[in-house]
Amino acid sequence: DRNIVLFYRVLVDYFEELAPIVYTPTVGQACLEHHLFYRRLRGMWFSYEDRTFMDHMVYNWPEDDVQIIVVTDGSRILGLGDLGANGMMIPVGKLSLYVAGGGIAPQKCLPVVLDVGTNNVALRNNPMYFGLKRERVTGNDYYEFIEEWMQAVHNRWPHALIQFEDFQNPYCNTLLDKYRKRYLCFNDDIQSTGCIALAVILASLRARNLPLSALATERIVCVGAGSAGIGVCNMIDLYIERHTNSKQAPQSQFYVCDEHGLLGKSPEREKQAFHKKYLREDLPDRTTLLNVVKTVKPTVLIGLSATAGVFSKEVLQEMSKHVDRPVVMPLSNPATCSECTAEEAAEWTRGKALFASGSPFKDQGNMKANQCNNVYNFPGLGLGVVRAKLTRVSEEMFLAGAEAIARMQPEDEVRSGRLLPPLGKLREVSLSVAEAVAQEGIDTGLARQLPPQGVDLREFLKWDMWDPQYLRIIPVNK
Repeated sequence: DRNIVLFYRVLVDYFEELAPIVYTPTVGQACLEHHLFYRRLRGMWFSYEDRTFMDHMVYNWPEDDVQIIVVTDGSRILGLGDLGANGMMIPVGKLSLYVAGGGIAPQKCLPVVLDVGTNNVALRNNPMYFGLKRERVTGNDYYEFIEEWMQAVHNRWPHALIQFEDFQNPYCNTLLDKYRKRYLCFNDDIQSTGCIALAVILASLRARNLPLSALATERIVCVGAGSAGIGVCNMIDLYIERHTNSKQAPQSQFYVCDEHGLLGKSPEREKQAFHKKYLREDLPDRTTLLNVVKTVKPTVLIGLSATAGVFSKEVLQEMSKHVDRPVVMPLSNPATCSECTAEEAAEWTRGKALFASGSPFKDQGNMKANQCNNVYNFPGLGLGVVRAKLTRVSEEMFLAGAEAIARMQPEDEVRSGRLLPPLGKLREVSLSVAEAVAQEGIDTGLARQLPPQGVDLREFLKWDMWDPQYLRIIPVNK
């Protein structure tokens, strides 16, 4: 509020210590209570009642050169559910990470909430809640509202990168499919989560002394069949398809479960198109997670269910019976929704697990607790897109980013189970991701700006990273 330079200087220099305060898990609590402590404007709210005026409203924002927009409709905030207009703290928190990690100047960032109501009855009935006090707009009315907003922001800031954040199913997938080729945009929950999960699994192959091509032989159980869970499986599957010599049928190594159990072939399951390709025929529909683990003997267990305790003692003990170094990834946020804790994973796998979680946990003896956080990807993605002036965000850019992250740790660190660089090196990580993303854009003809002749791409990207320093005061002699 008082000193932007000082705030970001401290955040950059002490990022590892401050990340849990600036983002998860604190941001979840901030969203739950935002209507109780609102003090000042930190972004733009576009209400459903603002229809037909958005082309004019975008000019209420004073900055002409917005480069990154993070937008949510508040419908699925972390694992906390529908928080409506309170969701503003998510874009605010994400954009602070773009600044601290990717070096995007703070004045070039715009946090947005699209307020279409909330189905959270307690919020609607709270006199302090400042969002629309109505049930959520759905169907065609919802899509028409989003369309008007997309056109309005594109008209004012045609080269801004739009990040969709915390949209519920099925809208998140529909919006991504609709706009990914029309506008410069991506979905963080689907694509960034897939990228960093892929990076962890690629790094785990290094830890197990396996080539990257061995990804095609992994047995992967994913608990969580929403946008994030399916997004992770899609990203891993795409990498196998494009970067290994696997001859097996696509999706054959994935076993996806929801709250009812395994996704198996059934008329009811086949109605939901976005996870249809992961329906299994070799096991009955709704087989329990424990029985899936007993049958499949997975090498990788991923959690995106937002349900604490799903990775039970029986499940993890059964998994560790058959695998020397099981990869255990409880990725749900905040920590209260994590499928298991680091302490539980260490105890129930006898310290054998290669562990990566969505929320921060402490190391447990020899078992390292990696934080599989999207922050390793999206700030670098944003830097690469903005600096190279990319015209589109492709899936291959996320694959390239995942490979860059997976390669960063020294061999001895990876073998010890430390799969990801420390968060204190976020700027270095972001620069590596930006380099991979920009190079992919250059190679595929999506870049409008190239480094000057003789200038290294990494150095070119570094030039544009905002560093929180006070401007020098130059005395003027009169």
